[in-house]
Amino acid sequence: GPMALPAWLQPRYRKNVYLFIYYLIQFCGHSWIFTNMTVRFFSFGKDSMVDTFYAIGLVMQLCQSISLLELLHIYVGIESNHLLPRFLQLTERIIILFVVITSQEEVQGKYVVCVLFIFWNLLDMVRYTNSMLSVIGISYAFLTWLSQTLWMPIYPLCVLAEAFAVYQSLPYFESFGTYSTKLPFDLSIYFPYVLKIYLMMLFIGMYFTYSHLYSERRDVLSVFPIKKKK
Repeated sequence: GPMALPAWLQPRYRKNVYLFIYYLIQFCGHSWIFTNMTVRFFSFGKDSMVDTFYAIGLVMQLCQSISLLELLHIYVGIESNHLLPRFLQLTERIIILFVVITSQEEVQGKYVVCVLFIFWNLLDMVRYTNSMLSVIGISYAFLTWLSQTLWMPIYPLCVLAEAFAVYQSLPYFESFGTYSTKLPFDLSIYFPYVLKIYLMMLFIGMYFTYSHLYSERRDVLSVFPIKKKK
């Protein structure tokens, strides 16, 4: 008969090996950001917050760019999740990180950037650690519970911080005219308007994402043997 493939080359394992490497890269990136921010904060105190972006912006951009692969994972079916909520969460961050923060140097030095990075990072570190371990069949009830629960207080705070970042960036977009383009037929896109519309979208998106995460949490935790004490 045909030679049996070694275990790690069989499709199911290949998929898991790939996912494990993906989660591991994300985990390393986010741990690096977290450690870096913590160390810098204890070394330089509040001063470290101002140049957070200079110190770790690039790694943050890398991690966020790589995370777009998750849409592909879901689409191809190697990660079971719903495409739209994940798409909303990712685009939200990409827009805030690349459009709002990266394009405006004045915004990069604001405290809100540091706060945002901390929130994003906390959520991702827990999520990727949990995903990474579960791919290789390890699950800690507490970690699963944490990754399904931490977003409840933090995600709304994220959205508030993102909204605040957009709000703080508006004057710069207004004065520098970044991204505001003249279109043919005397139409012109005034980018601050786009951002203001986006602000509303953030909160509508938050409602969708929140309800999705909430039902996902219910499904995941119902499987777990942690019963609330009566």
